[in-house]
Amino acid sequence: MSSNEEQFFWTGLTPDAARKALVNKDKSKRDKRSSLKDAVNRFIKDGDNVAIGGFVDNRQPVAATFEMIRHGFKDLTLSYQSGGMAIDYLAGAMALRPDHFSIKRMEFAYWAHESFGLSPIFRYIAENGMVELEDWSNYNMSARFKAGAMGLTFIPCRSPLGSDILKKCRAKVMDCPFTGRPIILLPASYPNVAIIHVQTADMFGNCVINGTDATCQEIAMAADYTIVTCERIVPHRVITRRPKEIGIPFFAVDAVVHVPFGAYPTNCRRYYYFNKEHIATFHALGTRLRKGDPKGLAAYYDDYIFGAKGFEDFIDHFPVRKLLEEYQSEMQNFERMV
Repeated sequence: MSSNEEQFFWTGLTPDAARKALVNKDKSKRDKRSSLKDAVNRFIKDGDNVAIGGFVDNRQPVAATFEMIRHGFKDLTLSYQSGGMAIDYLAGAMALRPDHFSIKRMEFAYWAHESFGLSPIFRYIAENGMVELEDWSNYNMSARFKAGAMGLTFIPCRSPLGSDILKKCRAKVMDCPFTGRPIILLPASYPNVAIIHVQTADMFGNCVINGTDATCQEIAMAADYTIVTCERIVPHRVITRRPKEIGIPFFAVDAVVHVPFGAYPTNCRRYYYFNKEHIATFHALGTRLRKGDPKGLAAYYDDYIFGAKGFEDFIDHFPVRKLLEEYQSEMQNFERMV
């Protein structure tokens, strides 16, 4: 490691360590199917920088976050572009049981629920000084993961010139050697582990993402290890019939876990729509927590997460009729688009 790398505060792998890990990584086609519990136990450890895929409440890796909560981790860094329920669930676990699960730091652009508003759990942990927060723009975080995927130490951009974000992040300003004008240098992000939910994968880890990519390809390529949950696993010959649709290649993935409804209650394009009522209910419990009443949220976690053996137990709480409604809603959205 160079002296400059020692001086800079890398929150995941250093670029040199990431390059070494990539060189030594087994890139063969092999069966990577796993249970979610085994994948979380094997690849995530205390103090890791965990990158979260998806965008706001679209394709959030909810099942993976539930397993992380049940396992319990200490002093994690969470890196993500724009997060919703997955981040809420992880932060809520820390708010309720910091002795069991804790987050030291977050590097992110946005954490809210769009039509439901700013996360009250976000406000709670921020107002109580429970976590370090590093603020970036949406493009900044995407570019940082892009730099990591490219094996770079940084990536130049114009954003966030002219904003206060520079006061809250590790970006550097320098004079462009070609124009002489100010340019921003964004440090690459090299997470220890990425958790991503996709629609389709094969047993080797080739993934197809329908709808917005949400920087998931870059996150997977930048991370040392990547855990993928998916709606379905298909034969390799099926997924390679349309090779241009493969968004994440097999060599970037370390575990493939079949978890139908693994992003629920968030949206998963072509499979199901948001469960708006459930998200609103959880949002209300977060508001009660922030106002000094954690009992409702604690009961939710005891029932839906800690009291569940797996994600199937969580899905069992929802009537088949409700799941079919979410499926029909997403099918109507898809038909309108095509």
